[in-house]
Amino acid sequence: MTSPAMPPLPDLILEPLIRMALAEDLGSYGDITTRTVIPADITYRAAIRARQPGIASGMQLAAIAFRLVDPDLSITTLCADGTPFQAGEVLMQIEGPAASILSAERVALNFAGRLCGIATMTASFVARTTGTNTRITCTRKTTPGLRLVEKQAVLHGGGFNHRFSLSDAILIKDNHIAAAGGVRPVLQAVKARASHMIRCEIEVDTLDQLAEVLSETGADVVLLDNMDTPTLQQAVKMAQGQVVLEASGNMRLDRIAEVAATGVDYISSGALTHSATTLDLGLDF
Repeated sequence: MTSPAMPPLPDLILEPLIRMALAEDLGSYGDITTRTVIPADITYRAAIRARQPGIASGMQLAAIAFRLVDPDLSITTLCADGTPFQAGEVLMQIEGPAASILSAERVALNFAGRLCGIATMTASFVARTTGTNTRITCTRKTTPGLRLVEKQAVLHGGGFNHRFSLSDAILIKDNHIAAAGGVRPVLQAVKARASHMIRCEIEVDTLDQLAEVLSETGADVVLLDNMDTPTLQQAVKMAQGQVVLEASGNMRLDRIAEVAATGVDYISSGALTHSATTLDLGLDF
């Protein structure tokens, strides 16, 4: 199952992130190499080209980076975010002053390469769920400051998003259960204190804990943590659709198909964002 097509985020939301990256790269005195060796009136057409196949993501951010350096640059995106591409394919064309293109190049490629890598890895996970209703979702194991765009890249790869922050939903993990005195006390606290607008997920690592959760009310989702495949199959039978089930922990690519076949609703993997390899993209004049 793939995620629904997502419209692009407003540029206004993304611009502060890209401005910070440009300021980091340009430093206190700008691109001294380009200013020294490139005449201001030289114009060129440049292309961002893929050096390996993948799924596009970060094209919007790359375009913003070029526009922030020089609003007069002409930018044509040839491969929209969420679209597959082949090695050698041109993803974007930029035309205008060579100095402007060169000054924005690294920031544009850093964002695009990183996010294409996440989208491409996500797509490989999603492909293993074919024929099931299981959805692939990410976690909060993201690069500090880049969570919004990394989670957007997961969507571009056909995945789904888990919570964005601690304030999105209640997720009761093993340490919460230990500190609060057990499964029953934490769920009772949720019923007593949480807003009716907030969903609650609770993590379990044994079938006995799952049985205890199912005997209570208050949990909408149960995270089945680090369970082997036969145990996940048992968990699905026990739950009988009472709650949404999410399998997590040790969710390698080579396990995804068999885990999806158990009937869990979601498989979450931090690897989508913390272990994705940056895709090799280049900018050529």
